[in-house]
Amino acid sequence: MNAVPQAWGPLGEYLTDAAERTILFWDVMRQRSDQYYAQKAKAVPHVLSFDAQLVLDARNFARPVNYLLARVNAPAGMAIDPLKRPFVVVDPRAGHGPGIGGFKADSELGVAMRAGHPCYFVGFTPEPMPGQTIEDIMHAEAVFLERVIELHPGVEGKPCVIGNCQAGWAILLVAAIRPELFGPIIVPGSPLSYWAGVQGENPMRYTGGLAGGSWMTALASDLGNGKFNGGHLVENFENLNPSNTLWTKRYSLWSKVDTEGPRYIEFEKWWGGHVNLNAEEIQWIVDQLFIGNRLATAEIVTQNGARVDLRNIRSPIVCFCSKGDNITPPQQALGWIVDLYGSDDDVRACGQTIVYAVHESVGHLGIFVSGGVAKKEHQEFASNIDLIDVLPPGLYEAVMTPRTAEAASQEAITGEWIVRFEPRTLDDIRTIVKPDPDNERRFAAVRRVSEINLGLYRALVQPFVKAAINDQSAEWLRKLDHAELPFELFSERNPLMKQVAQLATQVREQRHPISSANPWLQWQAMVSDGIVAALDGYRDLRDATQEKIFLAIYSSPIVQAMVGLGATDESPRPRPGMAPERIALIQERVAQLRARVAEGGAREAAIRALLYIGMAGAGVDERAFNVLSQIRAQSSDLTLEAFKLTLREQYFSLMLDPEGALAAIPKMLPPDMNERRRMLEAVRRTVHAIGAATGERAERLAQIEELFCSNENAVTTRSASRKTRRLTVVKA
Repeated sequence: MNAVPQAWGPLGEYLTDAAERTILFWDVMRQRSDQYYAQKAKAVPHVLSFDAQLVLDARNFARPVNYLLARVNAPAGMAIDPLKRPFVVVDPRAGHGPGIGGFKADSELGVAMRAGHPCYFVGFTPEPMPGQTIEDIMHAEAVFLERVIELHPGVEGKPCVIGNCQAGWAILLVAAIRPELFGPIIVPGSPLSYWAGVQGENPMRYTGGLAGGSWMTALASDLGNGKFNGGHLVENFENLNPSNTLWTKRYSLWSKVDTEGPRYIEFEKWWGGHVNLNAEEIQWIVDQLFIGNRLATAEIVTQNGARVDLRNIRSPIVCFCSKGDNITPPQQALGWIVDLYGSDDDVRACGQTIVYAVHESVGHLGIFVSGGVAKKEHQEFASNIDLIDVLPPGLYEAVMTPRTAEAASQEAITGEWIVRFEPRTLDDIRTIVKPDPDNERRFAAVRRVSEINLGLYRALVQPFVKAAINDQSAEWLRKLDHAELPFELFSERNPLMKQVAQLATQVREQRHPISSANPWLQWQAMVSDGIVAALDGYRDLRDATQEKIFLAIYSSPIVQAMVGLGATDESPRPRPGMAPERIALIQERVAQLRARVAEGGAREAAIRALLYIGMAGAGVDERAFNVLSQIRAQSSDLTLEAFKLTLREQYFSLMLDPEGALAAIPKMLPPDMNERRRMLEAVRRTVHAIGAATGERAERLAQIEELFCSNENAVTTRSASRKTRRLTVVKA
């Protein structure tokens, strides 16, 4: 064997090395296939890197579903604080098996436990229960949360729930129906507004229209004899980047097979583990969400008549998305906000707090795994979850800056980053989403075409397909699917692969690795780069062509008229405004708040003063909140929930009647001047936690000092309003 490389020089060395790498490559593919069948044989296959204990099995519920609730055990040496709110991570059932939320030590579960929080995980088995529906899953997840709350009776705040990708919209469905069960909700990489996107990008959103609607989904389910193969969803993801799917992923393994094998097999344990959905489930998802886009417009109604309206959610919603995510781009993650709310006052009037963070580069999977570039976001969300929970209603962006030695109040910083929640407006969201009425008309036409084609398929084709398919034929079709067939071919079920395993053993014993200086390695890299460039060129041409076809068809006024869309000045879908009963409720609430502006004691006065000063800053800084939490801890009767309600009431008092709210502060303070000074010192300490007050913050602090030190029981409205800055008023 050594004679060939020596006789042929660098070329011989390269050819020998390439042959050995090829044998090792096929052996890794064999190991991947054997791992696939080993996982498949498990009752509950998952890829969690943490030990867990089963708490509830929804397969035994009155309305059974294939979902499980498990408590995650913290690794040795990691302390869990039983008084901290629990985190519940829900994994997406989007073709893959469960566990990506706890796949690595730095994933969401690991980060939350490192912050001291008890953690739970919601996963699922590969096969759905007969007849289970999305509403059944909603009911099961509500029962899971009830159980988690029951297991932590002494904890302040409801559980923080993280819904990855498709699990994001799933938990928001539950939160809209059962808002009392939720603390802050984090939805990383979750598509919520499916029509949103930017022309020239986001080609996946055109798929439904180019296929003629959801009849293809019904056909795939019928060919599966009532089950939808999750491998089809994975195929959609892989089609987005053919150079990676068809070449780069395998080439990286082959070129570095001596070291890359374990990492590749570890990832494929999750990526290659496909799960099934019932036909009813996937049809509901496609019709109601992917093509119908009904979540963001409160059009979804449950079987018992309850309307799923995201405005009913009272917990803060944290949307974490990335510009590098080609599966859930920021437009689809954030578009629901401008779809659902007509103005900034609508957000506040609904008592809703929405926080968003847009990463510059991390990909879709990196958002969940959080090992590396996205780790800081998960760390800061976990460390500051109580702050997020008490933010006043409104829209905020999470801004994170590195911690430095010069930063003020080092003891109040919980990690390596300083997080600040800066107020934003719907116009800021529109700048990201770029809503387009013409785009909405196109997708509204797609929805109508889908309904027509699905009806035709069910009437004319479906009976014949169902008559031709049984369990045996569905199983053969699944085995022949190109998402399943490679596992069959490269596993030890194929007798030839045993020879590959033997050859691989021999190669490892007598390996002839090539020198990194070999010129043929440069040629290899050049060929690979050329293949990647060619496949990327094909992808760009394909995407551009598909977009042109989509626009040509669904921009046509004739097509839009044929499916019943009216004049161009009419909205093609409902615009959720304020329903009459909601308007009446808000008006009543506003009247109550106005009447209570002067009510409250010293605690309310201090919180009102801090809010007034804070409104002049760039946002809510974690350091100020942590200092305030220390002060709050000294008041044993003030729970987190009571603090949250008090803060919101004082916030609305300042928004509705800033002059009256300030003028009432001296009346709310205790008459003892020493007590007032102690309170004022606490206010100063909180304000200075982020550094010395300057500019308008300094002016407002001086104004508050004047009010606290006043010997009179009240100050005139004119005096109080002299330095009052104009604040946005909530309009009923």
